[in-house]
Amino acid sequence: MEIYQTEEQQVEAIKSFWSENGNSIIAGLVIGFAGFIGFNYYQDHQLAKQQQVADSYMTLVEDAGKNPTQFMQKAESFINKNGGSSYASLTALTLAKTAIDKKEFTQATKSLQTAIDKAPNDAIKSLATLRLAHLQIQLKAFDKALATLAKPMPKAFIASVAEAKGDVYVLQGKNDLARNAYQTAIDNDGLKTSPNLQLKIDDLAIALN
Repeated sequence: MEIYQTEEQQVEAIKSFWSENGNSIIAGLVIGFAGFIGFNYYQDHQLAKQQQVADSYMTLVEDAGKNPTQFMQKAESFINKNGGSSYASLTALTLAKTAIDKKEFTQATKSLQTAIDKAPNDAIKSLATLRLAHLQIQLKAFDKALATLAKPMPKAFIASVAEAKGDVYVLQGKNDLARNAYQTAIDNDGLKTSPNLQLKIDDLAIALN
């Protein structure tokens, strides 16, 4: 390495180096800085956008309790506009509940399928699937309900799925299958989330005797 003996030599060396490399250094700094600014702008923009969607969702859900009809009108638009967001699936679930309360079962079925299709994770997808199955049971579409319950779901949903199957079998008069389904639910800690499960299996035991 060359050693500079005087300040003048150091200054001249710096000038020479800057003359030869200054433009490329500046360009690199500008590009790097622009990239940094751009990345942070993108991040900030995304966060702002997500916050805006979240705020819109909260306002929308508040309408569900205050003005169900107005909520149902706005919900479809929100879902279509924010289809890539998890809030679309959550809104579809709320829309389905509102439709069921109003006995608009075709709309409820459609909304639950939307919630399933747009679910951001297996938990929300499974929740929507279970709700669809319960609606199908309510509508006495038992074969459809069993087909819905046959779809893959995480282990955490085993008890809920088994109990729902038991409910279908009871309504179909298939008591042996119902008992087995309820027992499966109990064996998978179903009593923790559904205290009525024990009553169901006890009533079934009386019916079988």
